[in-house]
Amino acid sequence: MADDRVGVIGLGYVGLPLALAYAEVGCEVVGVDVDAGKVAALRAGNSPIRDVPVEALRAALRSGRFRATTDYAALAEVEAMFICVPTPYDAMRAPDLSYVRAAAEGIVPYLRRGHLVILQSTTYPGTTEEVVRPILERSGLAAGEDFDLAFSPERIDPGNREWGVRNTPKVVGGVTPRSTARAAALLRRLGAPVHEVSSPRVAEMSKLLENIFRSVNIALVNELALLCERMGIDIWEVIEAAKTKPFGFMAFYPGPGVGGHCIPVDPYYLSWKAREYDFYTKFIELAAEVNQAMPFHVVHKVEEALDRFLGKGLRGAQVLVLGVAFKREVDDARNSPAERIMELLLERGAQVAYHDPYVPRFRVGGDAFRREQQELTSVPLNEEWLRWADVVVIVTGHRAVDYERVVREARLVVDTCNATAGIPHGSAIIVRLGAPMPDR
Repeated sequence: MADDRVGVIGLGYVGLPLALAYAEVGCEVVGVDVDAGKVAALRAGNSPIRDVPVEALRAALRSGRFRATTDYAALAEVEAMFICVPTPYDAMRAPDLSYVRAAAEGIVPYLRRGHLVILQSTTYPGTTEEVVRPILERSGLAAGEDFDLAFSPERIDPGNREWGVRNTPKVVGGVTPRSTARAAALLRRLGAPVHEVSSPRVAEMSKLLENIFRSVNIALVNELALLCERMGIDIWEVIEAAKTKPFGFMAFYPGPGVGGHCIPVDPYYLSWKAREYDFYTKFIELAAEVNQAMPFHVVHKVEEALDRFLGKGLRGAQVLVLGVAFKREVDDARNSPAERIMELLLERGAQVAYHDPYVPRFRVGGDAFRREQQELTSVPLNEEWLRWADVVVIVTGHRAVDYERVVREARLVVDTCNATAGIPHGSAIIVRLGAPMPDR
């Protein structure tokens, strides 16, 4: 089966690049999303994602090989479909699979013999077979017999210009060998190598391993950064020295916390599932705790710097946050540590503004953990705002920001990501995460 007609459910950071990639290799693609506003924007040729160029979207629309809709009925026309919806956690940090369930339920009325369904949303081992499969089989069709079902983890890295959906190797595991082989054949059409595994559970666990590996190593350097501050050692210099070893070392860097979907969320997916087996992932959960504590340390560092160098506390202090995206050069602010940092600053009575060239509006608070939600608008990075701020806190080190100007015009800078490294000192006092406190 050629699988030339492809459906993609969820047109976000994962689904939209995937849909356009299949359109580029000649497939007819229909994208389904419940957000009518997003669908209308896509139909008009406006990309909501910085990593998806407008030119690529418009070329796919002109060719007739891509269209967007809110109607699941369009899936009756396709031969294969991907589920690329969010998998957040709830207020108790338990997996929230409501989007996955809703997508599967949306497919059921239109599922027919010969369909291929591939789940790509990051989740715990067992989701494909224990959650998605039973919903799809309400159609009266059997997975692995009447239709094929597989899991292939997304490997999207926002802002990465080298590795994208067309060249990043894929992993896939189906409910039967036929499902695996068919899903692998479809994935190979994008041009990247595909690694087949024995089951969806193996593929699901492989994605969690990739992300937990990063979480644990980031936690390690975050903890070392705190120790280095006490010992009067610069962690950034330590890492540069360690990087000279050509084997047995991989550099990770400290920061104000972790963000995006993967690192803050995925460890909790595995720890939640592990309890079903009377197993407690203490090492993994400890790493998550270390990373989630970093925003508190950043706020403490801001408070200490204000007291030491300006003789004032946080209450009434004017704080300008630079960068609220979860990583540099992206417009994705999901689970950004900037949100918690800003909430803590506001709770302690500070006046807070932010600048981010990629995130024009940013919501703070409003969930089960926080107080009333506020929506802030990015302010211009000009002399007026730099002079307004008692302290500038660099949370996300976008390259588009002129840090020389920041250092020249600000009074006090707390740099959580080493963005000011190598910049000649101006009038600002620079306090860096993981480094000794300056003398002045």
